[in-house]
Amino acid sequence: MSRDWLADDRADLAAERILDAAARLFAERGVAAVGMGDIAKAAGCSRATLYRYFDNRQAVRLAFVHRATRHIAAEVFAQVAAIEDPGEKVVTAMLGAIAAVRADPLLIAWFRPGESGATGRISQDSDVIESIAAGLFTPTALTDPERSRLARWLTRIIVSFLAAPGRNPDEERAMLTEFVAPVIARAFV
Repeated sequence: MSRDWLADDRADLAAERILDAAARLFAERGVAAVGMGDIAKAAGCSRATLYRYFDNRQAVRLAFVHRATRHIAAEVFAQVAAIEDPGEKVVTAMLGAIAAVRADPLLIAWFRPGESGATGRISQDSDVIESIAAGLFTPTALTDPERSRLARWLTRIIVSFLAAPGRNPDEERAMLTEFVAPVIARAFV
């Protein structure tokens, strides 16, 4: 019997270590200012090792965003599990996601001036983010393309609140309740 069964765990641990190092650099320097050499040095590995796990800087960014999104989604889904009203469920989930990002210095760094463009592109091109956003609701009245479009729209709203916050949390809740909740409610009719 070989020791190959350890290979996947080691690869996962190495990738996590690299993403942790990248996250610290993103928060310290800004997402756009971090290069592959910086990440390799901070992770304590060679550039060759880094490229073994990630093809390029965009791949590191995407992996980091996906990891953070999965973590936040798990928290948010737990927070909204008991809410039955679809509009309130989505509003609460969106506010929960926004609060989670704002509370984490490693995540909010992605929304500093000059950084949110890359974040917006990643959020709109990510099948992972789209499927998580679509997972907030399962209206039978929507087709898969409609659900996908709705998920991308909700993600854009979250990104816009992070990049250009409202005056206060009450105002943000009011905007989502007034403008987003009715759209979600119609999707369930």
